[in-house]
Amino acid sequence: MFKKAIHSRFLIVLMLMLTLTLLSACGASDTGSDGNAKSADPVTVKIGLLKNVTHAPAFVSIKKGYLQDRLGANVKIEVQGFNNGSDFSTAMATGEIDIGYVGPSPVINQYVRSKNIKIVSGANNGGAVLVARKGAGVTSVKDLAGKLVAVPTKGSTNEISLRLLLQEQGMKVTTDKSGVQIIAMAPADTLTAMKQGQVDAALLPEPWGTQIANEGIGEIAVDWDQVPPNKGNYPLTIIVASDGFLKAHRDLAKSVLLANEDAIQFIQGHPDDTYALVSDELKELTGKGLDAELIKAALSHLSLTTNIDQDALQAMAQVAVDAGYIKDVGADGLDLTGLYDLSLLKETQEGK
Repeated sequence: MFKKAIHSRFLIVLMLMLTLTLLSACGASDTGSDGNAKSADPVTVKIGLLKNVTHAPAFVSIKKGYLQDRLGANVKIEVQGFNNGSDFSTAMATGEIDIGYVGPSPVINQYVRSKNIKIVSGANNGGAVLVARKGAGVTSVKDLAGKLVAVPTKGSTNEISLRLLLQEQGMKVTTDKSGVQIIAMAPADTLTAMKQGQVDAALLPEPWGTQIANEGIGEIAVDWDQVPPNKGNYPLTIIVASDGFLKAHRDLAKSVLLANEDAIQFIQGHPDDTYALVSDELKELTGKGLDAELIKAALSHLSLTTNIDQDALQAMAQVAVDAGYIKDVGADGLDLTGLYDLSLLKETQEGK
């Protein structure tokens, strides 16, 4: 009798332990039938993005509430804005952000150094223009010989496009006026430098090129759909995530991709309602919004897509290698196969 009671108590305790274990395993995170992450425990997701109109899907995803709806009520979202992709990549490498929107070139550089970052989705193809200062005598790429041309940061996606543009015309980048000189300068500073006649041209993400043209400071010398590679059809804004975040919160990463798709569909279906959302998010990030007509013009230079053109990124990476931004590349070239994790994107595109 005594042994039987002990055995019964043991079975009850064992069943309780198994139940708690199962609840614990399911409680960290679950995915509902709508594809959204359902986190039972409070989680903070740190989102990074750049303060450019080319990141419009990120802005709309936040402002329309798609991001919060997809992640779930138990997820706290922290948004951090960056002025350039280099700062973004550094922040991801140090754990300051988990996932976010950025240009591909800084990501490729970061991947080569640390292998701890993955491209998980596209957001926008194209959206950069070559703008020339009025009075600089620049109406074509050939006219850039002996000129000073600005890009947002060294090694940026915009600099890679500029170098490709020059290569197409058989022109060289130099440190003197025998070729084309490149200078790194924040877009806002570039606008001021052009006013003062200190810079001849610049390859910039929108809305900066359009703003410089609208203010009568410069003119668009090469429009977005002629900027290489692929005449503007190249990844300019992508979504990347740290390996650590993907490992710990793969379901939440998928929710970010779903929110990105929601935002792209909204922008494409409701362009007039998008301008205020973009302006409001820019105001939060920079302290200043943008005129609706400027945003409208800039958005017309974007090709929003979740797809990733790996061939285009490989070509851009080779330019970075040739320019000396990526070193110690073997004779077989740069292997970027480990840079991509597009499995979640495939699931969202297939409706899984």
